[in-house]
Amino acid sequence: MVVEKLEQQVNDPDRAVRLAAAAELGRLIREGDLTRTALEEVNNHVHTTWSFSPYEPAAAAWQAWKAGLGIVGSIDHDSIGAARELRDACAMIGIASTVGFELRVSFLDTPLADRKINNPDSAGIVYMCVHGVPLAQIDRVARFLAPVNIERNKRNLAQVERLQTLVGRYGYDLDFERDVVPLSRADEGGSITERHILYAMALQTISMKGKGEPLVDFLRKELRIPLSTGVEGLLLDEGNPHYAYDLLGVFKSNFLSRFFIQPGREECLDARTVVSFGKSIGAIPAYAYLGDVGQSVTGDKREEHFEDSYLDQLMDVLVDLGYPAITYMPPRNTVAQMERLQHLARERDLMEISGVDINSSRQSFNCPELLLPCCRHLVDAAWALVAHEKLSDRDPKLGLFCEDNPLADLSLTERLARYSAMGRKMDPRHPERIMELWEGRKA
Repeated sequence: MVVEKLEQQVNDPDRAVRLAAAAELGRLIREGDLTRTALEEVNNHVHTTWSFSPYEPAAAAWQAWKAGLGIVGSIDHDSIGAARELRDACAMIGIASTVGFELRVSFLDTPLADRKINNPDSAGIVYMCVHGVPLAQIDRVARFLAPVNIERNKRNLAQVERLQTLVGRYGYDLDFERDVVPLSRADEGGSITERHILYAMALQTISMKGKGEPLVDFLRKELRIPLSTGVEGLLLDEGNPHYAYDLLGVFKSNFLSRFFIQPGREECLDARTVVSFGKSIGAIPAYAYLGDVGQSVTGDKREEHFEDSYLDQLMDVLVDLGYPAITYMPPRNTVAQMERLQHLARERDLMEISGVDINSSRQSFNCPELLLPCCRHLVDAAWALVAHEKLSDRDPKLGLFCEDNPLADLSLTERLARYSAMGRKMDPRHPERIMELWEGRKA
């Protein structure tokens, strides 16, 4: 009963309540009242309420600990707002942390301008992550992203208006300021995404029609949305705890392409600008590989072609743009896709980072695919990322890719091995003590 209450509090709207609950959970763990089976799995790509997710940062830390993960990382679209809380909660609970952000960037001034690269909605626009942001640089990141969100919200307002013109005749009254903004953390530096818009639509649908058969009839007969047997079963279950998220998924498949407005250059900064900024703050910019979708590994994507037919060229463009890393999600790709990507990355001396984006209450924090023979090195890379971030907190010269790093003469493989070893040995409750490991690395 005590733990159940703390689990609720760690996801409370009040940050002070969340961190107090995280501290108490940490005490119960230290004293042996709470135990878990620790796994080799890690996840560097968990979204929080600062973009779109049911999880506050402290709750993400707790859910990751419960899942047996060794590392949890926050990644939010166009926001770094979760970073400090995630770091603090992880230290309290006793799980290693890493923080970063994700954003769309422009490839319109590259040889791939007219290609659909890794973005299902846009040609010449790419998703990328900036991993391992040092503590001292969090405020600088927030300032960097603020203009991006201003531009994004101009587009969000227009998208809500476009959606309302599509569905107003069915009884909807969707308003950006009234219905969408309150679902976000925009007033605290969070971003507003298309998922927020669709979630507002889902909530308004439930308010209008209730749950179960009346809502399903409305979807089928009025909105003319075809429902699979599985999805229909979920929406007929009025006790389904993921109801609004499942309904969001239905609307995403059927409405997103109809109200989506292409982002412009003001919102999608040139990739070179973002890569340069990421390096300037001692973080690790990473291109996010998607890969062609044939028979969808995860079962949630239609057949579509992305980077695979020109992957060699893309990897060369990434090097030219200054990317030091790539990131990819093992559950989304076949072994053949990953092995090809890994070979090309090693040829170009690019770091490989993994992570599976969590933005729904239905998703598991676990990633057993990391234990495949072709993916185990990604676990070591995650520990190296943790060490990079925590060492950079203490001294910027200790970043993995800093030219002044005392280990700069070592190969990337050797540096990753050294950093991974320190990350694994580090006490997650006292990450600042990693300096003792650095200073004793020759002992």
